[in-house]
Amino acid sequence: MQFKHAPAAVSAVFDDPNLVSAAGLVPMLRLARSAGLDELTQSRLRVPTDKGANAGAKVMALVAGMLAGADSIDDMNVLRHGGMRSLFGSVYAPSTLGSFLRAFTFGHVRQLDAVAARVLAGLATRAPIIPAPAGAGFVFVDIDDTVIEVHSARKQGAGIGYSRVRGLNAAVVTASTASSAPVILAQRLRRGQVNSPRGADRLLSDALTLLHRTGTAGPVLMRADSAYYGHPTISRALAAGADVSVTVKRNPAVTAAIATIAENDWTPIHYPNAIFDPDTDEMVSDAEVAETRFTAFAKHGGITGRLIVRRVKAHRPRPDQDPLFDTFRYHAFFTTVTADRLNTIAADRAHRAHAIIEHVHADLKNGPLAHLPSGRFAANSAWLVLATIAFNLTRAAGLIADHAGRLATATTATIRRTLISVPARLARSARRITLHLPEAWPWQSAFDRLFITTHAPPPSAAS
Repeated sequence: MQFKHAPAAVSAVFDDPNLVSAAGLVPMLRLARSAGLDELTQSRLRVPTDKGANAGAKVMALVAGMLAGADSIDDMNVLRHGGMRSLFGSVYAPSTLGSFLRAFTFGHVRQLDAVAARVLAGLATRAPIIPAPAGAGFVFVDIDDTVIEVHSARKQGAGIGYSRVRGLNAAVVTASTASSAPVILAQRLRRGQVNSPRGADRLLSDALTLLHRTGTAGPVLMRADSAYYGHPTISRALAAGADVSVTVKRNPAVTAAIATIAENDWTPIHYPNAIFDPDTDEMVSDAEVAETRFTAFAKHGGITGRLIVRRVKAHRPRPDQDPLFDTFRYHAFFTTVTADRLNTIAADRAHRAHAIIEHVHADLKNGPLAHLPSGRFAANSAWLVLATIAFNLTRAAGLIADHAGRLATATTATIRRTLISVPARLARSARRITLHLPEAWPWQSAFDRLFITTHAPPPSAAS
């Protein structure tokens, strides 16, 4: 592209009260309202004093700011420009929203958790956010945690944990299928020094309960890495009716089980997309897989399943060396899925897809979780819940706008660029407001579909 005019012929003046920079907030907030966000918040969230007044409107404002790209309290000013007050009521100042969050306690965060769960159930009535898996597929429930870096030791709960950076730990549980993008079922902010499995059983139980509440059909497979290989987490998943697929920690029992695998039981496998080997920091394309029966947690009564083992040839220090025999590195995971539902290779492929939750972490950190805005732990916990509400709204919006195309599985940044950050000019006539949007907008049909759908009455009210 090239400029068509000399610099002296172009000027910039901020003087138009009828422009908005994020017209997509209109259908997005209608979608949030149809899922019950404002009403549920108003009825269930009881923050004391005047700071908690109009909780529904304040939560809607915070979510709207996150949808528009805010990653701090000050960024909520993105809602206070041009014709925004003509489109929306209760456009609060950032200081008001900050005071609202700082009034939270842990109990208020749990109230907001309940709102988020019911909003997700409401969104499920508007879009197939967790569709029934095709054929003999599974609904995959993934749990993992990530550290959100902070730069002040005065933030409540901040500490240096396994990542060796100062931060707070956010545990997230997602649900997805082989054909659908993940949505967030549950979340919990924790101290920076906490061990990954701390409280995971309770969080997972809440997530699986919500999954059933959304009316999702099909078998459920819970996936996790070795940090969650423990009896409390796995037994809780099994009690809720889910199967498990969890990376195991190497111990004498696991080593002995791997040693029982005969040499002719190993099956070569080639990965179309190379996978990362954490032992050598290399990308691996070829390996071998095998399995054996295994009983985990014998001292707790035992849980019997399959130990799926992947082995990779050890790296040779010099290419001209010819070792006397091959040596291997072994990676194993425990699953309760039977072989008639997933054979060895299919089980390995399904387990490796657990990495999809890392994309969710990255998506959140590329948006609202780029910062944790408050020095108070409860305020940051509430911020995390609001971030997950905004995340799930974008998933539903992408499905509604373009259910058969790229937006159905797009990242939040893509949804924001195509459907939310759409500039518009407001025109008033006969007590009606018309949004004049850019001509030849590349995603006009998707925006129109979202706008029309969210202006229709919801099929059922959120409970």
